[in-house]
Amino acid sequence: QVHLVESGGDSVREGGSLRLSCAASGVTNSRYCMAWFRQASEQREEVARIDRSGKITIADSVKGRFTASKDNAKHTLYLQMNSLKPEDSATYTCAATGVSTFLSTPCGVLPYRGQGTQVTVSS
Repeated sequence: QVHLVESGGDSVREGGSLRLSCAASGVTNSRYCMAWFRQASEQREEVARIDRSGKITIADSVKGRFTASKDNAKHTLYLQMNSLKPEDSATYTCAATGVSTFLSTPCGVLPYRGQGTQVTVSS
């Protein structure tokens, strides 16, 4: 069982920056996928994903402003958010897969999720 705990959410002014963290426990190696999702209304959007090999994918809607990174030693996924806009306001949730023996195992569905952290950007 993978347990995820997010932190770093806050209220900031437009143009500000935040760094979200998602710490994973219950993992036995670094070969698992992680992702950040955000939801402000009924629609959930995947913001960033890192696969088992470390390849990072950033959503077009935030590309150039958001970056993601992972510290394998700490089993922590980060989301650096710069030039924040009011439309970035949402609950940001981290998700993950279980571990795999192989780097090539597709991510598929990410069944484990954290409780979320709130980001509010005011104009």
